[in-house]
Order: sequence, then structure tokens, then C-alpha cells
Amino acid sequence: MASKSNLTCAQRSKLHQHPLVKRLFDIAESKQTNLVISADLTDTRSLLKCADELGPYIAVFKTHIDVVSDFGDDTVQGLKELSQKHNFVIFEDRKLVDIGNTVQKQYHGGSLRISEWAHIVNLSVLGGDGIVDALAQTIEDPSFPYRNERGFLILAEMTSKGSLATGSYTQKCIEMARKSPNSMIGFVATQALSETATGDVPSSEDFVIFTTGINMTSKGDKLGQQYQTPAEAVQRGADFVIAGRGIYGATDPVDAAKTYRDNGWDAYLKRTKST
Repeated sequence: MASKSNLTCAQRSKLHQHPLVKRLFDIAESKQTNLVISADLTDTRSLLKCADELGPYIAVFKTHIDVVSDFGDDTVQGLKELSQKHNFVIFEDRKLVDIGNTVQKQYHGGSLRISEWAHIVNLSVLGGDGIVDALAQTIEDPSFPYRNERGFLILAEMTSKGSLATGSYTQKCIEMARKSPNSMIGFVATQALSETATGDVPSSEDFVIFTTGINMTSKGDKLGQQYQTPAEAVQRGADFVIAGRGIYGATDPVDAAKTYRDNGWDAYLKRTKST
């Protein structure tokens, strides 16, 4: 798989064909951050407070919207307004995994109204390429109201101990993404996938890598999560690093966000030889 990770965000934005990815790189460049906050908060007030306080220091705000007990119009409008206020992209960690017909309904028009407010959503291809085809059809349809503003990440690897998302599964993820480059913009993975991919690589190919399991004070939890620092993830090929409890659970979340931002961005500058 090709990833132009040796180039700067500004260079990749100029070369990339997808408007949403261009926006991602432009945000990262202008705010000098590759940080994603994973806000696994369970009520709208806490979720929006987190987005407002940490918004200036992040490129992406990641949600698990199905754990928000009072989800509704206030949640949707608040997220949209804060995305504009602080210039960040919203990523719903929904991990869509059903048959094509079902995921179309879950994504666009379902009770969580995901397509309305989430710029990015992730998915698993355990059920085959039908899910990729279905979601690509949805956002590439001329009648879709957010064309060129939405994209998907394929869950190619996970940071949990004993994960089965390895080897041939990861390879199939890459193959499926290559068939739908206008909708599948990248992967959730623990590292660059260049050594995993096989076959001919289009010269324009540049998938984005999001890496989860980022924590600067712990190496793991009791439920099998395995952590690495922002710098370690960037050195392994991450373009955007996803941190959660290490930031919003800190005594001073804003200070923690700045520390994570600086650690990840400095590693990016070294990788692209921009320092």
C-alpha cells in the first residue's frame, strides 16, 4: 500500500484527490497537530464540553455516539457548531460491520443520523466487500447531500491483545479500499501498511493511517488494550494518533492535550525532515 508519509501535510494536501483528505491535511498543517481525541463520554453536556475545551489542539474529534445516553438534536447541532468553531473533523467510531443493505440504513437516515454530522466513519470488512460497495454507493450517489465531504476508514488492525485483524485480513482490507478510493480514504491500523500490501500500486495512491491506543503514561489496561506514545505511533507510520483516557481523564485535560499534540507533531516533523 502506498502512503506518502515522507511528505508534509501541505504537500499531501496538494497532491490528494479527495476533498475530505485535503481538508484533513490542511487542518493538521494550519493547527500543527495530528492529534485525535477519543471522547468516550456518555452524555451530551460532557461530550460537547470536551470538544470545546480540546478543540483548539486537535485535528479530529472521535465519538462513540451510541454510548451517549441523551443523544438528540442538541448533540448533533453542538458537534457541528464546534467542528466549525475550532476547525476539526468529526470521526464516529461506529465500526459498521453488517450486510450492505443494513449499513446503508444505519449510516444514512438511521436514528443516530451519522451521515449528517460525522465526516468520517470506520467499518469492518468481516462480512465481505458488500459493505464497502454499499457505503461507496451511498456517498457517491448524486442525491447524497454531503458529497465530497464524507469518507470511511477500514479497520485493518486493532491495538487490543490477541486481535485477529492481522495478516490476510489486513491484506483484504487494502484490496477492498483500492476498489473504492473515492469513499475509502484510509485505515485504522497500528502501523504503516506498505509491507502488507501486494500488487501494483497506483502512483496517486495515498491512504491515511489513523492509529489508536495512544497513551503517554500507561502501556496497557486490564482489558487487553495495548498503548504506545504519539511519537512511537508516528514513527511506525501513523498520520493521525488517537488518544482518549490519557487526555480527558487527566487532572488537566488541556495541558495533557498540548503534551500529546507536541509529542506527535514533533515526531511528524522529524519523519518529514521538516525540522
